[in-house]
Amino acid sequence: MKLTKEEHELVHSIERGEWRATTSKAELRKYQQAARQMIKKDARLNIRISSHDLTNLQKRAMEEGLPYQTFVSSLLHKYVTGRLVEAQ
Repeated sequence: MKLTKEEHELVHSIERGEWRATTSKAELRKYQQAARQMIKKDARLNIRISSHDLTNLQKRAMEEGLPYQTFVSSLLHKYVTGRLVEAQ
């Protein structure tokens, strides 16, 4: 893989040990716990949709390389967190 000049400088800087963690162990634990809660799947949702929509969801999921239920869950998560952007 070809690196840019800036990327080479970053790699050399890291190799020289010029980088250090800025997160305390307490902060790291807090973020780890938040991440565990985020990925915890503890609720079930049953919905009825048209077979046409389900087929299209399954096709889009396949294009993304995801199981369709994971794809739908991802779409819902992006929507409720305000990160689902409508194409112009």
